[in-house]
Formats: sequence, structure tokens, C-alpha cells
Amino acid sequence: MFRNPRSSIRVDAGTHTPRRSCGIHGALVTLATTLTLLNIDGSAQTRHYPLVSTAGLRLVNATAEPATLNGKKGLRVTEKLPAQTSQSPEAQRTTGKALVVVEGTEFTNGVIEAEIAGAPAPGAPETARGFVGIAFRVQNDLGAFEQFYLRPTNGRADDQERRNHAVQYSSYPDWLFFRTRKETPSKYEAYVDLVPDVWTKVRIVVRDAHARLYVHDQEQPTLIVNDLKMGGQAKGAIALLPGPNSIAYFRNLKVTLAPNTGGRQ
Repeated sequence: MFRNPRSSIRVDAGTHTPRRSCGIHGALVTLATTLTLLNIDGSAQTRHYPLVSTAGLRLVNATAEPATLNGKKGLRVTEKLPAQTSQSPEAQRTTGKALVVVEGTEFTNGVIEAEIAGAPAPGAPETARGFVGIAFRVQNDLGAFEQFYLRPTNGRADDQERRNHAVQYSSYPDWLFFRTRKETPSKYEAYVDLVPDVWTKVRIVVRDAHARLYVHDQEQPTLIVNDLKMGGQAKGAIALLPGPNSIAYFRNLKVTLAPNTGGRQ
């Protein structure tokens, strides 16, 4: 039985992998199809960031340190901000104030892959979800970016509505979760099986104003977004995204760039 190991940075329990229907072959086929659709040929270069140290990272309102979770090395990242206590949805900032920017990245279209994990911090309020995600097209002034993030404690909640909010797309600063949930319920959120403090593979495929989030090497996307709020031509850095009252882990980041299509479908 899986035990949630929150009490220590080092976790000795074995890694739990949620059950999924596709195998390695299916994942490879899906990736090949993705690269074809993005017009990425065999000469395209994938940059690999192991994320086992803070070298090459810019910390913004965040702390980061090397850590081992479930036997795998990565970075432990937390917000360097006061804990949130408000119960108001508008005041419950899930992301945005803390970032770990990967220096030298400039991303418009392509594929972002990583292994991430999250759990509520010790003493966190009941509303904490273990927020953890990836931001992309981060502007130089950090004032705007696109993002996908997970709410790990929602994955197996005994509440279907919470499960339906397991993953989220939002765009900082104008299109945060409480606005999209009010104006377009369920459009930018979806269910996927998640467990706190467990490494979870994510893949974000971006093409102009379209993005797809894949989780657990699944062949089909967990969440599809066809109207990225910053438009199809925005470009910027990639950043690791911790959340309030949460402990986030990141490892094995890979970025493959695709050509800008100029907004053509």
C-alpha cells in the first residue's frame, strides 16, 4: 500500500505509478506523432536540464535545494512568501508570485517534458493542494506567462468535483483559475489520477495558440487548450512553478523547440 511520505525530504518508499493503459511503445508512437505535427524534424535539438542543482536557474520568491524523492534526485522548491490563510477563492493565489526561471530558454512552440511532484507543506491549511507545475512563455519582467499545474491531493479525493480539478491551465495575471472557473466552468480543468509526493511525468505540447497537457505517458491528452490567452506568437522563458503552502519537486526537464508557424493552423 502506498504511504504518503511528507515528513522528510528523502523518501525511502518505492515509487508508485498510477495504472495506465498504454505502454512504452504507445508513448513512443505518441511522441513521434507529436513531433511530426509540430514540424520538428530529426535535426531538432532537445535540451536536457537534469535539475539536480540550482546552476542556471533564477529564483524569484522561491527557495530551491537538491533533494531525493522516492530514490530519484531532483530539486525541492518552495515559495519564499508568507503562507496563505484566506478562504476566499479570489484571494487564494495558486501560482504566480514564485518562479524558478530556467536561464537561457526562449520558447514559443515545441515540447516541454518533466517529472514533477507536489504535496501540501507541513501545517498547511485544508485548502492546500500541493500545487506544482510548469510555466512557459514567461516574459522578461515576469509579468505574464502561460501555465499548466497539478493539484495532487485532488487526484483521489472522495469528491468528484475536486477530482475534476486535478489539473489546471491558467494564464498569469489576467486568467487565473477563479476567473476561468466562473466564466467557463470545466473548460480549463480536468481529472487525472494523481498521488501527492509521487513523481509524475508531464508533457506540454505547444503550437501557436494551442496547447495539450499529457500526464503519465498517456497517448491521449489530459487537457486541451485551443485559445492560449497570450496568443499564438508570444515567446519567453520556461520556469518551474511551485505553489503556496506546498512543497514541489522537479527533475529531468527536456525542451524541444519547434519552428514558429506564424499563427497558421
